[in-house]
Order: sequence, then structure tokens, then C-alpha cells
Amino acid sequence: MKHFINLKDISASDLRKILKDAKKRKKNRKKFNTMKVDKDNPLNGKLIIQMFEKASSRTRLSFYIAVKQLGGETITIKANELHLGKGGESLADTAKILSTYGDAFLLRTDSDKKIDDFRKNLTIPIVNLLSPSSHPCQVLSDIFTIEEIKKKPVSKLNICWIGDSNNVLNSLIATSVKFRFNLNIGCPRNYRPQKFVLSWVKKNKRKINIFDDPKKAVKNADVLLSDKVVSLNDKVNKKKKIKDFKNYQINLNLMKYAKKDAIFLHCLPRGNEVSDDIFLGKYSRVWQQALNRVDVQKSILLYCFGKLR
Repeated sequence: MKHFINLKDISASDLRKILKDAKKRKKNRKKFNTMKVDKDNPLNGKLIIQMFEKASSRTRLSFYIAVKQLGGETITIKANELHLGKGGESLADTAKILSTYGDAFLLRTDSDKKIDDFRKNLTIPIVNLLSPSSHPCQVLSDIFTIEEIKKKPVSKLNICWIGDSNNVLNSLIATSVKFRFNLNIGCPRNYRPQKFVLSWVKKNKRKINIFDDPKKAVKNADVLLSDKVVSLNDKVNKKKKIKDFKNYQINLNLMKYAKKDAIFLHCLPRGNEVSDDIFLGKYSRVWQQALNRVDVQKSILLYCFGKLR
């Protein structure tokens, strides 16, 4: 049994095994319809419990399909339907109940501590579907998509992030260390990655490049990634933040500084951080990116169960 919480805590070899398995599984499903079960039926008899404390579209749907394609069953429960430390039942007791009924627990939450508390008390794997400091499933799938499109290891590519320093960027930074690729970040000075993230990079003898000027960050990029500048639960002065990022929109003018065959990825939902002609144009691979979540998340689950081929 293994947990999937933060990419920085998983070895590069294990992450590569997940990507390799996902590639094989996607290839083997070319003639399958959406709900047809994989031939090896690896999660037959398994119940996967999902809980979302924050809104979710792609993660919720892609994991539902992933579990079904692996031959398992899934149930989604609402946070307000569990005690979760209220009503006289401790979180530890809730974890024991989940472990009794289910075979894995998938959690999207607004609390890193809650994920850690569950990890300590569950006797089944936990998968982080998103937390304040990490979005590991999204970013590992992004790496899969990048290598699929570019047909070369990500270590040989220049990756660029334009936007806020959030949980998605934290996970992208972790993969830049694990897979040893060049990462440029373009963001206003007051929105740079947190010190504990940069300290971890330095501790692992790697370097990321941070620019106030988005044009310098984008120069010679093979891939541009971004996320919504103001998220749904962002507890900041939203008008000020939008103003601070007004010169960081990914548009045709900025894309000119990237390589001619550069691609654009976005985890969605989107906002004003990207123009329509980029998001809907020839550079964008966002729909392929979203669909690939299914294949990679299948292999993440198999990693947790020790069933990678």
C-alpha cells in the first residue's frame, strides 16, 4: 500500500513507472468505448471512496471513469455527510470507518493538515485530489501530455509557467526536480513561490528560474502552462491581484517569444490569464490534457495498490 499525496515525496523512478504504465494502458484502449473495463480488470472487487470539500469537474469525472475502467466501484460522499471530527466522532475514527468499508480514499480539501491526519489514521491508500499546497494528479498528467505531444523526455524540454505561485506550480516545481527539466517562472515579485518550496529545490541541488518580465520567462519555451489567477476560494483582494497580473496574460504577443512549435496547457477553469486566440487556437492542447487525466490516474491508483505492470 502506498499513498499519493505530494510528488516531492515519490521517487523519480516510481513516477516514471506510473507514466510508462499509463502510456501502455492508453494504447491498449484505442478500440474500447468509455466504460469498457480493461482486459486485466485490476481493481475488480475494490471500492474507491471519493470526497470533495471543494468544487471539482475534471478530477471528479476523470477519477470516476478511471476506477470504472479498472473494474472497480466508486462512491462519492459529501463532507457534510460525515462527522469529520464533529458530533463526537474524531477524524481518526472516521478514518477507521473509511478503511473498514473502502479500499482507497480520494480527497480534495482546503487543508493540508487534514490530508496528513487521514494519512496517519487510514489503513488504506489516500490520494490527494488537490490541497492548498499540492495538485499532484494534475501535474503528473501534464507531464504525460507534454511527452506524448513532444515525443521526447521532459528533461530535454524548456517548460515555462506564467501566473500565480499556487498548488499546481508547487507540484510542477517538484516534477522539475524529479525529472530534471528546465523550468522558468514568470510572475510579479510579490507572488513568487514560497520560501519552503525554494528551499526544498536548493536542498535537492536544483535550480528554477524566476522572472518579473514574462517575455524573459517565455523565451525559447517548448511548453507554456498557466492557471486561473484568482481561484474560487482565494482569500485576497481580487481586484488588486488581477491588476498585479495584467501584464502577464498569455496572448499571441507573448507567445512570439516561445519556440515556433510551442504548446499551451491549462488545468482549467480559465480566466483572463489567457486570451481566447491562445486558449482556442493552434497552440492549445487543453482538451487532450484534460482527457489524459483518466489514463494517468488509473496508473496512480495501481501504484497505490502495488499493481503497476
